Amino acid sequence: YSEITMVLTVCIGASGSGKTTFLEDVYKVNKCTYIRQYHNLRPFIVVNKIPNFDPTALPFWKLYEMENPNVVVGGTMAGQFTPGFSGGQRKMLLFELIFQRTKEMKDLLICLDEPFAGVTDDFVPYLQGRLEEMAKNHNVLLVTNDHVATMKSMAKNTIVVSAIDRSTVTVNDMSSVNREVALNAVSNGNEYVHENSKDDLRFFFEVEVFSLAGGIGAVAGFTIFAMTMLILSYWDSAAGSEALVLVGVQIVAFFCINPYLIALADWRTYMTEESEALLHASVNSNKAMKSVLTLILLLVISVVAFGVINLCMSVDSMASGKYFVHMLFDSASLTFPFICVGLYTDLPLQVVQIIASLPFLCMIFFSTTFSPGAGLDGVKFLRFLFARFYFWCDLPAFQDLMEDCPDEGMLVPYSVMSGCLGLFLFLCLQVVLTFQAKRAVSVGDKKRADMEASDEFQKLQAKLFGASLIKSPRKVDPNGFKVVTPKGSNKDKEGFALVDTTGDENL
Repeated sequence: YSEITMVLTVCIGASGSGKTTFLEDVYKVNKCTYIRQYHNLRPFIVVNKIPNFDPTALPFWKLYEMENPNVVVGGTMAGQFTPGFSGGQRKMLLFELIFQRTKEMKDLLICLDEPFAGVTDDFVPYLQGRLEEMAKNHNVLLVTNDHVATMKSMAKNTIVVSAIDRSTVTVNDMSSVNREVALNAVSNGNEYVHENSKDDLRFFFEVEVFSLAGGIGAVAGFTIFAMTMLILSYWDSAAGSEALVLVGVQIVAFFCINPYLIALADWRTYMTEESEALLHASVNSNKAMKSVLTLILLLVISVVAFGVINLCMSVDSMASGKYFVHMLFDSASLTFPFICVGLYTDLPLQVVQIIASLPFLCMIFFSTTFSPGAGLDGVKFLRFLFARFYFWCDLPAFQDLMEDCPDEGMLVPYSVMSGCLGLFLFLCLQVVLTFQAKRAVSVGDKKRADMEASDEFQKLQAKLFGASLIKSPRKVDPNGFKVVTPKGSNKDKEGFALVDTTGDENL
């Protein structure tokens, strides 16, 4: 099938008719390369630093090559505007990025939502040329309100959605086509697989570590300022005031890393959309590296905080290494929720802030470290869930005030375990959600298999793609045959077997 020209399909309709929703549903059915109508890229990314990308192919690049070769993507993130490319130029950047990434590949499904939005007429021929090239090797599905007549003349198929009847669509000359059948039938193509490389790793460090806009520089600057002020304010603290100084140090340490933690939710959204646009390697790889980077920041700030409290005390009562472990996992218990909820869920920023801040509030309410021995009996029992309780049980001149402290030899292990409690609970929740998601996928696959076997689906997909239908185990042949890979065969070298779906499914 490598010599077969693929298909360009255009989805049109009035504003508010559900064109973008149709495209998003296609993306849910068959993961694909997807450029959104308002696609997000981190605005501080230097364009010529994007791995394996040639910016000179952009039709407007000569302007920047002479004046500002290190131009950034531009845009707004976390309420801060960064000057760089215009909105239309960012659209063309995404388009060219997709084109360069996929030009050596075959049979991908590429979805584009309003690719001409914000692009002036003088650059439209450039986009049309790129579309024609991509449609030779891939199934391209795009939504547009601009240049509709031109797109319809280029496209093999036209899908019209209506705001009046959302259960059906019009496909070419076929009216009242079931919407669910149509979006499954048009989902013809494979997902782009972007393998990790050294270039992607280098790109991550250039953007996230060595760039001032990555956030680490701001955290470092604020940490230096805040810790200096703390030293000046708490210098020469007397013996017996360790707990009071620690409260100040730990609060300052939390606020030093807090801006970085809050930004994780926005970072996750931008990173996901960048990956959909094939800017870099997988989302999961970048999330893992961001998690490690955040934990390194936590470790560094904890080391600084440990040094500061020892500078502030007039005696060496806090010099033992066990107090550093206590401080680290006390801070970790407040940091893990931001990493887990901010990076590994789809929750919006405000919800992330509320949920991730709950451990901090609960520590104040239930750890009994602010008022030892106080609280109702049922409520006081919750103190054993907090690393700070075991920390305070280990503080000089404070052990006698804390209620029901474990043996001294168990205080550090309990502090470590309780500091990781939020992480453990989140991982348990993820296991449950993953199991449920797999069940949902299994049900969805069965539903799709039943749909694929229907005459309506097969006729529609044959009409849409004809001989260009990509042969894969999830697709149905227009002649009523299901494509199956023989056991133990190499599909690239040995081909496929055809199974008659109208009779006995035996090879």
